[in-house]
Amino acid sequence: MNDPKGPKSNSLLIVLSGPSGVGKDAVLNHMKANHMNYHFTVTVTTRKKRPNEVDGVDYIFIEKSKFESLRKNDDLLESAEVYGNFYGIPKSQVLNALNTGKNVIMKLDVQGAKTIKALAPNALFIFLAAPSIESLRNRLEKRMTESPDALETRLKTAQSENTESKWFDHIIINEDEQIDKTVGELEIIIAESRKSPRAPIFN
Repeated sequence: MNDPKGPKSNSLLIVLSGPSGVGKDAVLNHMKANHMNYHFTVTVTTRKKRPNEVDGVDYIFIEKSKFESLRKNDDLLESAEVYGNFYGIPKSQVLNALNTGKNVIMKLDVQGAKTIKALAPNALFIFLAAPSIESLRNRLEKRMTESPDALETRLKTAQSENTESKWFDHIIINEDEQIDKTVGELEIIIAESRKSPRAPIFN
């Protein structure tokens, strides 16, 4: 990663990952309300906007041709195809925030987290897990955005992703109806990580 300025020494890159439906958005929404010195990356995606989602806030919704252009021009820090849709993190978002001394939180699926691990091995990787597959099923069913077949695909993928959690720095169990506890655990991990000297974020 070629960054001529280099991120500020007190900046931290945090990668939050976990299965679809585990509660990553809910956790980050709680954090957004209380932390001004964080930059929460907004992912670009080719998937259709869901009800109540806000373009530019929840995701940046673009056409596939625009996504391909961003990827061709190396404007994405990482990109992946998930359930037939494309997702990516704009490189400028991350570097600009780090260079102004902000902590950056990226929400990624496990595939995307692996990509960032190769680029930024000294970032902080946190895996958010559901207490059980049944709990995850209930959350996805309440969301009511997937067909029965799509739901089963997501659950099967979640089981595979759970086996990948071993290489993350930390695992947090997001218990049902315990969002404040989950956010508290995440904040403690971040605070402790900031106390310890870290090597440069990017290779």
